[in-house]
Amino acid sequence: MSYLMQGVKCCGPVNQMHKVKGTLFKTHTLNNILGLNERRFKISHTASQLSSEKADSYNYVIVGAGSAGCVLANRLTEDPLSTVLLLEAGPKDTLLGSKRLMWKIHMPAALTYNLCDEKYNWYYHTTSQKHMDNRIMYWPRGRVLGGSSSLNAMVYIRGHAEDYNRWSREGAIGWDYEHCLPYFKKAQTHELGPDQYRGGNGPLYVSRGKTNHPLHHAFLEATQQAGYPFTDDMNGYQQEGFGWMDMTIHKGQRWSTASAYLRPALSRPNLSVAEKTLVTKILFQGTKSIGVEYVKNGQRKKVFASKEVILSGGAINSPQLLMLSGIGNADDLKKLGIPVVCHLPGVGQNLQDHLEVYVQQKCTKPITLYNAQKPVNMMRIGLEWLWKFTGEGATAHLESGGFIRSEPGVPHPDIQYHFLPSQVIDHGRVASTMEAYQVHVGPMRSTSVGWLKLKSADPNDHPIIEPNYMSTERDIWEFRQCVKLTREIFAQKAFEQFRGPEIQPGNHVQSDKEIDAFIRQKADSAYHPSCTCKMGQLSDATAVVDPQTKVIGVENLRIVDASIMPSVVSGNLNAPTIMIAEKAADIIKGLPSLEEKNVPVYKPKTLETQR
Repeated sequence: MSYLMQGVKCCGPVNQMHKVKGTLFKTHTLNNILGLNERRFKISHTASQLSSEKADSYNYVIVGAGSAGCVLANRLTEDPLSTVLLLEAGPKDTLLGSKRLMWKIHMPAALTYNLCDEKYNWYYHTTSQKHMDNRIMYWPRGRVLGGSSSLNAMVYIRGHAEDYNRWSREGAIGWDYEHCLPYFKKAQTHELGPDQYRGGNGPLYVSRGKTNHPLHHAFLEATQQAGYPFTDDMNGYQQEGFGWMDMTIHKGQRWSTASAYLRPALSRPNLSVAEKTLVTKILFQGTKSIGVEYVKNGQRKKVFASKEVILSGGAINSPQLLMLSGIGNADDLKKLGIPVVCHLPGVGQNLQDHLEVYVQQKCTKPITLYNAQKPVNMMRIGLEWLWKFTGEGATAHLESGGFIRSEPGVPHPDIQYHFLPSQVIDHGRVASTMEAYQVHVGPMRSTSVGWLKLKSADPNDHPIIEPNYMSTERDIWEFRQCVKLTREIFAQKAFEQFRGPEIQPGNHVQSDKEIDAFIRQKADSAYHPSCTCKMGQLSDATAVVDPQTKVIGVENLRIVDASIMPSVVSGNLNAPTIMIAEKAADIIKGLPSLEEKNVPVYKPKTLETQR
């Protein structure tokens, strides 16, 4: 019932009058009280500044209350003298202050509801994909407090250490693994406790699955029978192999960045939050960012930032807002009649994403989640969750998975697996039709790169999204491997007592040509768009921000979100995005970067074999 306590404030020691034996006030007690009063005066002075100065001026204006924006709002307001305004286009993630009343967000098992609901979702679509039978692909993105961390499948995956070392080589100096690991740890409280890789006292709670489902055990046993290692922490020393997934679920509830970072900071007088507020333009004096223009309740308004405007809208919204504001490819902007503030041709380029496909097998025993999706059982599961935050509603059921290498010579895993004891059809928009289990499998470092551009100068128009999926022979080959290697795992003895006919691709799909056709028809986005405002050196004409997250060519403007990744990491993007924001907060505060040297990372004994 923690949500009932949100309005209750604890009384500080100054308000609690206790008799002190002997002298009425010992010196240290007096000093403590004076110190507290001084700090409180500073806080109240800051609060009064908000009203006595222009009420439309803050030190920092953050655009987007998603996975990065909530982190920044918390960390930047730790200094009571820093005033922050956080703007979010979507609504709150609670109703009347209650998570239970907004169960579609906070019940982990209910995640597909909001993947398919425009109320909390930008509901983007790509262009027709010429290498995928001209399909238009659906891209859900969070438009609510917490952003996509309020919609995602709650899988906590950091990627591989070498992803961050590669970033450094690509120009993001200071973003190698030694400088990123400490921020993953700073963010995290892992239920298994801290170690060399895990955090123990951060706001982001991370847990393991509790269902103990026999199909998860069968999957992990089958992967070992196929010759792959078991890893006890794919976010720790050894990513390669299969094991139990980490999840951003705490006490049976989705633990979004709104829950982890934003709600604990809402009582601070130096933080203001405005939801249902669409930012339409960044305001400039010359090339100096001074604030933003936004629309709320149909009214167009301006708000000013005395220090910086920080974009945290994500890989689609951040480049879109830059271009709407005159930062991007000058030729493209002129065609739309947008005055050019800075010619920065990399804006919207370098778009990268993960594709995945579902390989599905019929289950011969009635133990999958098929029965749980029948109305009577859904009601029972929902009521248990509403009452106690326990049961089958308290997990997203993606409790096991892993990472493997596609072939000999690949230095670290480039294929990812999520196992689910259920069948998913069309992003969950179509109900499951039978007892079945599946893996979500796909390549992690695809060579196809896309772009996005403005459709018009209207901020309400979604941009043109061109991911350019499956445009290289390497990507086609890797997906073939995904299907072949998955079939090998599903054929192991551990699945014998559960294995029915293959549903998808189906036994009729055997040749490379047939597998390629299946991938074109059925592969879909894993919802990991990134890299559209990439971080790099000033000498790189395609870079948009420098390693300090500052937008190149202008002043007082930063981007902090998944768009600044130089290249996509080998895994899900929520944990890396939170890490980026934690690290950027220290940069903005002028603090030296945390660093942990010589942390060991697993390497295969030989690269001459695939496993």
